[in-house]
Amino acid sequence: MTTKRAFFCGALLSLAASVLFFTHPKGNAADKAASRPAPRIVLNTNAIPKDTRGVTSFAPVVKRVAPSVVTIFSTKIVRQSLGTSPFNDPLFRRFFGPPEEEEEGTVPGLGPRNRNRRDVPGSPREQKQQSLGSGVIVSADGYILSNNHVVEGADEVKIALSGSDDEYIAKVIGTDPQTDISVLKIEAENLQPVTMTDSDHLQVGDVVLAVGNPFGVGQTVTMGIVSATGRGRFGIVDYEDFIQTDAAINRGNSGGALVDAEGRLVGINTAIISPTGGSIGIGFAIPINMVRHVMDSIVHEGKVTRGYLGIQLHPEISQSMAKAFGLKERGGALVDDVMPNSPAGKAGFQPGDVITEFNGRRVPDSRQLRLWVSQTPPNTKVNLKVIRDGKEQKIAATLGELPKQRIPGLPDTTEEQSQNNSEALDGVEVTDLDARTRRQAGIPQSVQGALVTAVEPSSTAAEAGLRQGDVILEINRRKVRNAQEAIDMSARLKNDQSILLRVWSGGREGGGISRYVVVEPSKSKTDRDSKDK
Repeated sequence: MTTKRAFFCGALLSLAASVLFFTHPKGNAADKAASRPAPRIVLNTNAIPKDTRGVTSFAPVVKRVAPSVVTIFSTKIVRQSLGTSPFNDPLFRRFFGPPEEEEEGTVPGLGPRNRNRRDVPGSPREQKQQSLGSGVIVSADGYILSNNHVVEGADEVKIALSGSDDEYIAKVIGTDPQTDISVLKIEAENLQPVTMTDSDHLQVGDVVLAVGNPFGVGQTVTMGIVSATGRGRFGIVDYEDFIQTDAAINRGNSGGALVDAEGRLVGINTAIISPTGGSIGIGFAIPINMVRHVMDSIVHEGKVTRGYLGIQLHPEISQSMAKAFGLKERGGALVDDVMPNSPAGKAGFQPGDVITEFNGRRVPDSRQLRLWVSQTPPNTKVNLKVIRDGKEQKIAATLGELPKQRIPGLPDTTEEQSQNNSEALDGVEVTDLDARTRRQAGIPQSVQGALVTAVEPSSTAAEAGLRQGDVILEINRRKVRNAQEAIDMSARLKNDQSILLRVWSGGREGGGISRYVVVEPSKSKTDRDSKDK
């Protein structure tokens, strides 16, 4: 099995962020946002005609766009012990390269002037880490869009305009690590802003241009097409709805512009998939519609506000899971769990519901539903359709505001865990929940079922995602109160019957979630049983 690697395309990969949003300088973000003038953006949402003849040059388009794309230099002063820097890791150096580090009395590119200096191993010292990225001017009075990872943690951010020697100190108006977007502002007038458009009009095959400053060589334009839209599930950021393109994107392109054939901004370049760290034709940009939503929240409210329903969604409905729930097709979003006292809980959602419609729009999968909910303002009443026990129901809910902090201890749910190719419950050992096991495993009293004490690694139950420490709550939609009930229920199942389990999984720091797992009989076992008959 080969593993694909996704990289931010900035000069320096930022580590995980611990807060949803921050502003500079200190003060009340909402008060400052209220007094801040809104960006005077230029918007053109007309769709590009698809039947026009091919052009022989994009030079006129580039001339319009180039002045709107800037280079961003961010500097961060860190104290680190010699020999413990994460940049000493050979793999990190191979893919990202070491950061440019300068100290007082340092000749750039040559190192310290005092070459006889000896540092005590482990002793802290201050270093400057300099990062290179790109940005896009979106208003004549100095608002600039870029990536969060370009400016994250920076002590100073400088902006260099295209075709000019002028540099400006930028103010970080706000950032949103969950989408990797940052909003900057420089004190300048009469700048040339880019024209934005509706990224929902993009189609696979549309010509696009990527503009930025890769590797610091200077402003560079590359051309390609839209390879795909709505890409996600890479784990790069929390909310992923990427435009994929084969236009060359490299380190330093982060935060730069992805424009259509008329030079209108359709996305902000942010990441690539590559085994080497360089472009291999798989680049990703954040759609400008998502960027505008985040920018408007930051500028007008001083923070990013998202709608909150309060449900835990299964990553994907597999074919076997659709069959187990009696669905005619695999579309929709399966509810694994409902948070107590959440908008979904108050509206009557239940684990096992399959959400098929959100405010009149068909729900293709859980990722798209999550995006729609997040982009709907809190206190908005929404109408949803669900499939429950094979019957369609309508549910109305009033969204809350997404908490700024994630619920601690929620385990990661990956596509690998959701591959439900398994057999019956052979190789699974269970026991009753008592005070001792609850205390050792951190299982709350509200969780009732059978505790999984062992799962054979070679079993298909393990392949389906069942793990030691999970608690089996239901078998084929019937509640399990103890280990004996789990054993009795599984013993009555047919050898060729799929099993739908609802299990509770604890987190690394307490808490936990419930999820569904489909356990199927192995082909070898089914074949053997049919021969016996």
